Amino acid sequence: MQKLRVAIIGQGRSGRSIHVDHIQKLPRMFEIVAVVDPLEIRRDWAVKELGCEAYEDYKPLLKRRDLDLVVNATPSNFHVPYALELLKSGHNVLVEKPLAKTVADVDRLIAAAKKAGKVLAIFQQSRFAPYFHQVKKVIDSGVLGRIVQISCAFSGFGRRWDWQTLTEWHGGNLMNTGPHPLDQLLRLLDLPTDQVPQVFCHLDRGHFWGDADAHVHLAMRAENRPLIMLEISSCCAYPMFTYHVYGTQGGLKGGYDEVEWKYYKPAEAPKREATAEPIRNPDGSPAYCGEELKWHTKTWQVPKGKSALFQTLGIAYYRNLHSHVTSGEPLVVTPDQVRQQIAVIEQCHKQNPDIWGKKK
Repeated sequence: MQKLRVAIIGQGRSGRSIHVDHIQKLPRMFEIVAVVDPLEIRRDWAVKELGCEAYEDYKPLLKRRDLDLVVNATPSNFHVPYALELLKSGHNVLVEKPLAKTVADVDRLIAAAKKAGKVLAIFQQSRFAPYFHQVKKVIDSGVLGRIVQISCAFSGFGRRWDWQTLTEWHGGNLMNTGPHPLDQLLRLLDLPTDQVPQVFCHLDRGHFWGDADAHVHLAMRAENRPLIMLEISSCCAYPMFTYHVYGTQGGLKGGYDEVEWKYYKPAEAPKREATAEPIRNPDGSPAYCGEELKWHTKTWQVPKGKSALFQTLGIAYYRNLHSHVTSGEPLVVTPDQVRQQIAVIEQCHKQNPDIWGKKK
């Protein structure tokens, strides 16, 4: 098995706690040979613990020809400029989410990767979530009937004052957390990647100390598709289910560890027709529509050993990336799919100029 030589730009929460951790769990596939971080203490840690080279700046990586992959785990506002330089210098690049702020920037990255003949990958590991695949499996089975609405909430309560609360650094819950549920929901919406759904979005700064959004309420719709409702809030003291699906024959609720769904079978239900005649009880007294349906209820629980959600998802993502780089296996998460996601985010920003408008 070919072992890929990897450099990681950034040794913060993402670069060190996610990417280093995942790569170390796949020693036959990857080897970390260099890291970049402006903080000396982080560089010293990498040299001591990883046995790799360490740089204060990413520029030396541009000239190296012994790297199979460079991971861009910098703060979000550096994703596009660093990735462009890396691609143009002839490197395969994995970029943390969010890939970019605008579709125009995504197009620049895709064009640069194509011109260089190199891989542009985006770390959207939530596509590999077991609960998401179970939700999609139930929806695709048809037992819930026609899906009317899919609601998703990635919410909780937490106060923040770091760079993720600053629009200048491309912070906010929509840009930071949003790529995870948006990636899933756009696959459930199942529009061609060159189409963008109708979008309505309300953003609120909530209790963040910065000027970016702490509360996100987003609706997406498209012809002959279910209504998609997404909430991402740091102001939710009573978080509910991650997914809630409404169908004409039943529904589904569930989160990271468990999914439950129930449905009735039309063949087992009484035949009904719309009527303008008053509905009456046998004695002639007024009645309301009411019937006893036979419900079929099922549950799913996350397979044993997959409860450490993000660690499991990241490793699955890296396995797919390794296969893509070494043997041409298709990427599960493609740049075109992420481009559609960024198009939605860009529409949300345009609808909330009080937060994402031009700076004075």
